[in-house]
Amino acid sequence: MNSLSPLFLYIWDLAARLKSKFFSVLASGAFAHFGKETMLMCPVRLSGERRISIGARVFIGADSWLQTLPDGENDSVAIMIGDGVSFSGACVISAVRMVRLEDEVLLARNVYISDHIHKYTQVGTPILAQGLDKISPVLIRRGAWLGQNVVVCPGVTIGEGSVIGANSVVTQSIPDFCVAVGSPARVVRSIKASDSSTPTEHQLSNSARI
Repeated sequence: MNSLSPLFLYIWDLAARLKSKFFSVLASGAFAHFGKETMLMCPVRLSGERRISIGARVFIGADSWLQTLPDGENDSVAIMIGDGVSFSGACVISAVRMVRLEDEVLLARNVYISDHIHKYTQVGTPILAQGLDKISPVLIRRGAWLGQNVVVCPGVTIGEGSVIGANSVVTQSIPDFCVAVGSPARVVRSIKASDSSTPTEHQLSNSARI
């Protein structure tokens, strides 16, 4: 084993973090709000950042995309990310009117959250040219955990402290302190204060295949 390898990896990781911290500081003024100790890990894709508000101590992993789209004359905040939120990476949030993540929400990799869909009813017209439809606010409440590859559809509220299993598609609102899995996601059990065990990501992934 090359004794220099651990040192090289440490330096590489440190350089990446310093680059991202420098980028975060320089980019912070472009947002509606950008909290202290928040980190955007590069590369990151940003669109319409003047309508994005990010709280303190937020970590947004590499390859994520935050996008706001025009909403007529409405120029208010459309993506609101609370304090202590963490994105593992490669997550997408797209909003016309409002996607809100309350404090301490945890997103695994490849989570997709949107408050709209594309229109697709005009036969013969490319979907890309048909505009947007079903615009409805999305709320992810405090302390929720969304597993890998979860999709959250317009108009959905995910309750406080709830867990969404990997590969699930959330089309309807989920109550507080529940575990939901599947496509479409459905509640499989409630989370009680007396629970002695927490489901692992592997268990949730298997449940989502049921």
